[in-house]
Amino acid sequence: MADRVDYEDWQKLAECELKASPESLVWRTPEGIDVKPLYTQADLEGVGHLGTMPGIKPFLRGPRATMYAGRPWTIRQYAGFSTAEESNAFYRKALAAGQQGVSVAFDLATHRGYDSDHPRVEGDVGKAGVAIDSVEDMKILFDSIPLDAVSVSMTMNGAVIPILASFIVAGEEQGVPRAKLSGTIQNDILKEFMVRNTYIYPPEPSMRLVADIIEYTAKEMPKFNSISISGYHMQEAGATLVQELAFTLADGREYVRAAIAKGLDVDAFAGRLSFFFAIGMNFFMEAAKLRAARLLWSRIMEEFEPKKQSSLMLRTHCQTSGVSLQEQDPYNNIVRTAYEAMAAALGGTQSLHTNAFDEAIALPTEFSARIARNTQLILQHETGVTKVVDPLAGSYYVEGLTNALADAAWTLIEEVEAMGGMTKAVATGLPKRMIEESATRRQAAVDRGDEVIVGVNKYRLDEEDKIDILDIDNAAVQLSQIARIKTTKRQRDPKRVDAALVVLGQTAANGKGNILEAAIEASRARATVGEISDALRSAFGTHTAEPEVVCTVYGKAYDGEPEFSTLVSRLENFSASLGTRPMIMVAKLGQDGHDRGAKVIASAFGDIGFDVLAGPLFQTPDEAADLAVAAKVHVIGVSSLAAGHKTLLPQLIGALKQKGAENIMVICGGVVPRQDYEFLLDNGVAAIFGPGTNVLDAARTVLDLMEGKARND
Repeated sequence: MADRVDYEDWQKLAECELKASPESLVWRTPEGIDVKPLYTQADLEGVGHLGTMPGIKPFLRGPRATMYAGRPWTIRQYAGFSTAEESNAFYRKALAAGQQGVSVAFDLATHRGYDSDHPRVEGDVGKAGVAIDSVEDMKILFDSIPLDAVSVSMTMNGAVIPILASFIVAGEEQGVPRAKLSGTIQNDILKEFMVRNTYIYPPEPSMRLVADIIEYTAKEMPKFNSISISGYHMQEAGATLVQELAFTLADGREYVRAAIAKGLDVDAFAGRLSFFFAIGMNFFMEAAKLRAARLLWSRIMEEFEPKKQSSLMLRTHCQTSGVSLQEQDPYNNIVRTAYEAMAAALGGTQSLHTNAFDEAIALPTEFSARIARNTQLILQHETGVTKVVDPLAGSYYVEGLTNALADAAWTLIEEVEAMGGMTKAVATGLPKRMIEESATRRQAAVDRGDEVIVGVNKYRLDEEDKIDILDIDNAAVQLSQIARIKTTKRQRDPKRVDAALVVLGQTAANGKGNILEAAIEASRARATVGEISDALRSAFGTHTAEPEVVCTVYGKAYDGEPEFSTLVSRLENFSASLGTRPMIMVAKLGQDGHDRGAKVIASAFGDIGFDVLAGPLFQTPDEAADLAVAAKVHVIGVSSLAAGHKTLLPQLIGALKQKGAENIMVICGGVVPRQDYEFLLDNGVAAIFGPGTNVLDAARTVLDLMEGKARND
C-alpha cells in the first residue's frame, strides 16, 4: 500500500515538473518494449524468476555460484593479422600483456573454403584476418603457444571442417593430444544463412557437419566447446535485442536436436555448447539480455530431459558492438566500448572481446588493440565489479527488463517452432527479412536524428581526427601464401592425399561415418583447406542465396517529411528527362558476405525512387561488370567492409572499360579509410561514402553526379 501511495505522490510531482503526464516520458525501444521513467516493486508482481540463486537452475544470475568473485571473466581478444607469422607474434605479445586466451579471426578466403591461390580471392587474402591454407599455416599460427595451457577460440563456420581438422593435427604435432585441447569452434551455420553469409554448402548437409563436429568432440575432446551459437552477427546485421535473443536460442535448440538425432545422449554434449552475443549501447537492456538468455536456455533444455543440471546452463562469450563504432570522432569509440564492456560484465559473461577504436576504419593497430585490452583489465582490477555476484539483481528496472525481454523473445521462439524449427524458418527467409527490416528502420532513425550518435548526427566536429591505421599489402601476403602452398604440395605424398580425399568424399556422400574424422586424416596428409572443401563441395553442392530487398520501411519513416518528398520529386523530374528511372546496382565483390550496408542502401534508394538491382554475393569484378552491362544500369554502388577495395574497385572499372561500358558510374561505400580516397578517385571511382553517411545525403550526391554527367553528355 505504501508503495502505491508513494507512486501517486511521485506522479503528481512529475506532472508539476513536466506540465504533462509522466507517460509522455515512456520510451518505446526498437524491440517494442515500453520503458517507463520509473520502476517500483509493483512492476515485479508475478515475475517468476525472482529469488533464484547463481549457479543453480535456471542460472539467471550466472552459471557459476561465485561468478567473478571467484574468478573474473576471460579476456579473449579476437584478432588475425594477414599471415600466420604476424598473427602469432601478436598473440604472444597479447598473452604476455594479460590476455588470457587466443581468439582467431580468419580471412574471408579461408572462411569460404578457398586456398590463397584461387582466382576468386585475389582481393581477400589476409585482408580481414589470417590466411590459413593447411596444417603448415596452423602450426606457425600457434608456434610457442602451448595448446595444452592456452584456450583457443576460432570464429569459423563455412570451412569449419578443414580448419578444426588442421587445428587438431597442429596440436598433435606440437605434442598436445586432442583430449587436452581447450577452446571453442563457432560452428554456427544457421546464423550464416541469416546474416553473415560465409556459408559454402546448402543448409541440410551443413547441419550434418555441425552434428558430426558435436559428435566427434563429445567423444574425443572433453575440454573443447563444439559450437558457439552466435547472436553477435545478428545484432551487427541489424537485429533487435529480442530478435538476437530469440533466433540465437532457436538455433541452439535446432543444434541440440541434430546432435540427438546422431544418437548422442544430451548430457554427453550439452555442457560443451557455448553462446556468443553482441553488446551494444543500450546499457541496461544488454545486461538484462544475458540474464534472460540463461533463463530461456534452461527452459529450452528442460525439454530434452537431461540428467545433469549443468546441461541446462548457458555459458557465453561476448563482444562489444562493431556497428556502434564510428569513423567520425573515432576516439569516442573508446568510451562506447568501455560502456559496452561494463554492460557485458554486469550481465555475467564468461569471456569478453573489446573492439579497438579504429575498427570502423581499418583493422586495429597494436596501439588501439592495447587500449581495447586494457579496458578489460581496468574493469577487472579497478572498478570493483568483480567483487559481487550479479550486482544488478533486485533492481526494479533491470528485473523488469529481464522479464520483458524473456517474454518477447519466447513469443518469437514459439513462432519459429510453429514453422517447424529454425532450419525450416531460415529456408523461408523470415528471420533474415525481419533482421533486414530492423536494420533499415534503425538507419532511418539515425538519418532523421531520432537516434542520436555523438559526433555523427549531433555534436559533430568541423575537422576530422587523423589517426594511424593498419594497412596490409594484400599482394605480398598472397604471394607468400602461394609459395607456402607450393612447398607443402611438393613435400607431401600425393597418393596419400588423394586416398584421404577419396575417403572424405565417400564419407560425405554416403552419409556414413564422421566427416571430421575423415578430414583429420586428410589434414595429416597435408591436404589443403581448399582441397578438403572441394571434396565436400563435390558431395554436397554449394548454396547460393537469392538477394531480396525490403520495401517501404525506410520511406515510411520519412512519411510527410519535406526533405524526403523534395528528393523524391527531384528524382522523378530527372527520370522524366532521362526517359527512364535511373538504375543502381548494389554490388558485393570478393568473399565479403557482410551485407547489412548493401541491403539498407538498396532498400532506401528503392523507396526514394531509384530502380535497384541487388547483385548476388561473392561476385568477381568481371562478373559484376557483366551483370551491370546486361541490366543496363547507370550506377554500380560497391559495398566494401573487408578492405578489398584497393584491389577490387580498380579491377571493376577496368572490366567495364574492356566491355565498352565506361559510361557506368562506380561509387563505393563502407569501411574505407580516408587515406585511400585519393587512390580510389584517381582510379575512376566517382564518389566514396564512409561509415556514418546519411543515406539521403548519399542519394542526393548520386543524383547530383548523374545530373552533371547527363549535362556533359
